Amino acid sequence: MNDILTRRVPARWLMIFSMILLYIAVVSSITLGPMNIGFFDSLKALLPFDSELPAYVSVIIQQVRLPRTLLAIAVGGILAICGTVMQGLFRNPLADPGIIGVSAGASLGAAIAIVLFGGVLGNTVFLVLGTVPVFAFLGGALATFAIYYMGTSSNGTSVTIMLLAGVALGAIAGAGMGLLNFFADDQALRDLSLWTMGSLAGASWDSIILAYVSLFVLAFLFQKNAKPLNALLLGEAEARHLGIDVQKLKRNLILLTAAGVGITVALSGMIGFIGLVVPHIGRMLTGQITAP
Repeated sequence: MNDILTRRVPARWLMIFSMILLYIAVVSSITLGPMNIGFFDSLKALLPFDSELPAYVSVIIQQVRLPRTLLAIAVGGILAICGTVMQGLFRNPLADPGIIGVSAGASLGAAIAIVLFGGVLGNTVFLVLGTVPVFAFLGGALATFAIYYMGTSSNGTSVTIMLLAGVALGAIAGAGMGLLNFFADDQALRDLSLWTMGSLAGASWDSIILAYVSLFVLAFLFQKNAKPLNALLLGEAEARHLGIDVQKLKRNLILLTAAGVGITVALSGMIGFIGLVVPHIGRMLTGQITAP
């Protein structure tokens, strides 16, 4: 079925069709919601010079719906490319930032920031200062490197050990989250509960800028490592024979992935399944694409 689909529909047409679907989803997200605002009024509210609409309409569209929509696109893009890289790095179709423990470590780090610093700095302030993103990044990086070194020996890297270590680390992070829930006060507990469920409600223009800068930087750096990553799919020994520094490549990709996942976890909480499924959907539509 995949071969028939890719023969009948060229990749460029699938890209165009995907962009059209994304445009429809963006328009629907902006114009639909609990507040009954007309379709054309919602679009007019996006224009900064329109003054005929009530003030609440502009506030809802420009400060609630539009930021959440833009943040959803950036977060989804980051998780998708990070999931693609992880599957190629570990040569396992089931690998994603959630399964190998990156998301768990990032979640624990961000939860520590919320519980320890939330009552002192306030959500808006410490998000701008970067406390939650930094803690999430550190948690994801530490978790990833711990799993990487546990699964690496003189004989190479064992994907099975990495996956098992990821499951174990996810359980440990869950226990840590439970301990933080026990010691958190009412406000921190409420913030932590909403955040762990995954939400775009905290979208702001500062978080959108951070998310899109991260998305473009990660996409650029991952693309630069596309050819070495394609060679790594053949095996570590084959990649070394081609002149690739395998260990350096792994460290760079793991660090970039941890940074991306840490930022998404900090901005939107726990959002799973995207990094696992989207790469497979892309392969089903376009087939295996190698770097030019």
